Amino acid sequence: MSEFFAMGGRGFYIWMSYGVTALFMIVEVVAVMQSKKSVLKQLARLARAETRGNS
Repeated sequence: MSEFFAMGGRGFYIWMSYGVTALFMIVEVVAVMQSKKSVLKQLARLARAETRGNS
């Protein structure tokens, strides 16, 4: 089992690469969710402003 994690002496580089990739994927998902929330708030604000302007 330790041979699997050592990966022929290159385990640190390989597992760090996997870790960094996973971190960036998580950061991307969080950034998209925050962006979506921001856009939805902006659209709601614009819709309220439009209905006030038409009254």
